[in-house]
Amino acid sequence: MEGLCQHYRFFFAITLQVLLLAGLDLQLSYSSTTTQSFHFNVEWKKVSRLCHTKPLLTVNGEYPGPTIAVHEGDNVEIKVTNNMAMNTTIHWHGIRQLRTGWADGPAYITQCPIRGGQSYTYKFTVIDQRGTLLWHAHYGWQRSSVHGSFIIHPRMPYPFSVPIQSEVPIILGEWWNAEVAAVENEMMLYGGGPNSSDAYTINGLPGPLYPCSNKDTYIQTVEHGKTYMLRIINAALNNELFFAIAKHTLTVVEVDAVYTRPFTTTAIMVAPGQTTNVLFTANRIPDSSGMFVMAVTPYITSIFPFNNSTSVGFLRYSNFRTETSETPFLPRSSAFHNLPEMRDTAFATRFSKKIRSLASPEYPCHVPKKIDKRVITTISLNLQDCPANKTCKGYEDKRFFASMNNQSFVRPLKSILEYHYKNFTAYSLDFPEKPPNAFDYTGVDPVKENMNTEFGTRLLILPYGTKIEIVLQDTGFLNVENHPIHVHGHNFFIVGSGFGNFDAIKDPKNYNLVNPPERNTVAVPAGGWAAIRFNADNPGVWFIHCHLEEHTSWGLAMAFIVKNGPEQSQSLLPPPQDLPSC
Repeated sequence: MEGLCQHYRFFFAITLQVLLLAGLDLQLSYSSTTTQSFHFNVEWKKVSRLCHTKPLLTVNGEYPGPTIAVHEGDNVEIKVTNNMAMNTTIHWHGIRQLRTGWADGPAYITQCPIRGGQSYTYKFTVIDQRGTLLWHAHYGWQRSSVHGSFIIHPRMPYPFSVPIQSEVPIILGEWWNAEVAAVENEMMLYGGGPNSSDAYTINGLPGPLYPCSNKDTYIQTVEHGKTYMLRIINAALNNELFFAIAKHTLTVVEVDAVYTRPFTTTAIMVAPGQTTNVLFTANRIPDSSGMFVMAVTPYITSIFPFNNSTSVGFLRYSNFRTETSETPFLPRSSAFHNLPEMRDTAFATRFSKKIRSLASPEYPCHVPKKIDKRVITTISLNLQDCPANKTCKGYEDKRFFASMNNQSFVRPLKSILEYHYKNFTAYSLDFPEKPPNAFDYTGVDPVKENMNTEFGTRLLILPYGTKIEIVLQDTGFLNVENHPIHVHGHNFFIVGSGFGNFDAIKDPKNYNLVNPPERNTVAVPAGGWAAIRFNADNPGVWFIHCHLEEHTSWGLAMAFIVKNGPEQSQSLLPPPQDLPSC
């Protein structure tokens, strides 16, 4: 009987998706589903970490922010009220926003910001998605503290049969003693690199390796012999991160809210914006502390100054006798066992290559086998000559910028989506589909080449249903670096990657078109390339950008338009009445 019920639930889910895509305004969904409503108040709160107390931007006074938990197929309404003087927006990272681009959130791309004292209600339906995502502010660097987990519970059983005792969100982040907006403003004013964060955090807590932080330590209690799911989210601003649990093996079962072929690993690498669900069994024997270390440390490919510290939390085995201690301490043995070195590119590469889509009958892999268009874009750091009578603090007294195909993205002062919907023109539809000049992208001299970039708002336009491949090519300007590139409005398949320069003749012969990983954020290898494919079947305006916030601020971004299709169900819905104005 249970199998029959699951069959009908699955049939009903598919029927609902078809009806929603047909443009019908439905409030019904699954038999137990109603609209899920939430209220976010963006506000200041005094928070203490690392011997410092400062006003911190929060949602509902929480850091990290509240968890959004829904079921696939649910209608979601989240009213965001801005209780501060600055502008803000919220992005539901990884939610595909089918025809509801007005709810996507990036400032000046899909909406004007929410002004102080005003509210905006984000409305969308979670269609054919399940798993762990995140939400975060998408205005300036506000996501440093304005972020939280977005959990979509499945309507079908998990595709793995291990009994799970508990599911635990683990949000990895960064803490600045300084005001983050001041760090961003200083960087943009003088064109130098930003100050590094002062600590990494696990669920907002830095742990005992930092000053004044014994009490600010994350501890997860477990029972011996039980299996747990960790929903690991990287909400950090500017760092990819390694995560490991001493002496425990992790089994990866999902990335970016897509089930994967399970595989075991001693650690994971998760880039900003990425999520990874892992299973582990509490089957080890602890020492007299009763605890094992959970550790997070940066994966570093940059030559820029960085925070080279490590944050720790603890697994505490509840059914073992332990020493009494008022504050956590490092267990005497194997404190950082399993944690890779900070520059371990070999581990990061091996880990990424193990990720594969499940590609089962229930969860098929719809990778486009043939494409209509290939776009090759360099992702570069740049040095710009210092303007006359200005002070610049970048390398050789120049300014740091970043670009895609030598275009440094400039956000307009109006919402691009709103202009597109009204057929106004505030941008150019001529984003270059290949680098303006061919060269040895990863073999250039880091500082002697001319790196001046062009500035503007140049968009790529795609007819509805275009099957597109985008090759993201790292360059050696200033430094080869691992760049986490996030695509809004669409999941994509990573069909290939490698080091060096992409070869359009040879490399596609080695693509994986059977079970490539499906994601919303790809970590482009340092000094290499990644090829992603997707079906552009979501009408609207969509942002593509590096999820290292300093790089987005420097212009490592672009946007693309997916035109309406011929059917009503293939067209962007009208804007909501409470859409903020600029």
